[in-house]
Amino acid sequence: MTRVVFVLVPSLHLLDLAGPAQVFSTAADLGHAYPLHYVADDADVPTAQGVRLHAGVDWPDLTPADLVVVPGWRSPRLSGRPPLSRRALDRLRAHHTAGGTVASVCSGADVLGRAGLLDGRRCTTHHELQDELARRYPRAHVVRDVLFVEDGRVVTSAGIASGIDLALHLVAGGHGPAVAARVARAMVVYARRNGDESQASAMLRHRAHLDDAVHRVQDLIDARFTEPLPLAALAAAAGCSERTVTRLFGRATGLTPLRYQQLLRLERAENLIGRGVTVEAAARAVGFGDARMLRRLRARG
Repeated sequence: MTRVVFVLVPSLHLLDLAGPAQVFSTAADLGHAYPLHYVADDADVPTAQGVRLHAGVDWPDLTPADLVVVPGWRSPRLSGRPPLSRRALDRLRAHHTAGGTVASVCSGADVLGRAGLLDGRRCTTHHELQDELARRYPRAHVVRDVLFVEDGRVVTSAGIASGIDLALHLVAGGHGPAVAARVARAMVVYARRNGDESQASAMLRHRAHLDDAVHRVQDLIDARFTEPLPLAALAAAAGCSERTVTRLFGRATGLTPLRYQQLLRLERAENLIGRGVTVEAAARAVGFGDARMLRRLRARG
């Protein structure tokens, strides 16, 4: 179980908050516990969109497994009055020091900077605020034109909707990309994970479509990619003929079902090999009869 604590500041953007909250809530609906908490310096929190929110003023007891998220707020500049009290900043810093993860959306990176959590780390924020963030925290390395950056249990994301990508990334890290893909599908959003480096898994990279029949086929392959999967079984999952499922799958993903399954096997095998497993053992673990096919796929790149 991961408790998610949202730290609310005056004039926060609703989507900065609601996007990640919806991701974790949907993951909970799928059986992965993410209790949500909302705290603020003052119980009454005005938002940039005019809705007033009510939050607790007492933080829950946190463990290293928990996540603290600071949504962004409406501000043309980062400078000015600190958006959070020194007490709240101390709580943020203490949570990270104890081994916990902290995250921000958009201008929320300024709060992490005020807490001293950006020093020596890569980070990002909304493109209109990147220059100011770099000036304000010269010991931070501001990465530009990315959706999110993770460095030392400090996760920062760009503006507004990128909080969804950040949250999907964290769900994928905790429960695997298949769960993140299911969350994205339930939310009817593209399952993106293109952060500061190539970290888009095959499961998520090829989910950027809205074809429900193809999603059902991918759900089956994701769950059983180490097994032989006859085209007839995939067609049954899609509710159409074998010829039609091949055509729909190719149109939605640019791949055949077999090639998609091979990519999942290859990705998992590379992960095992990176952890010290031999090529032969990795090949068997992902469903290949021997290592020859795995070696061919690795050579193909």
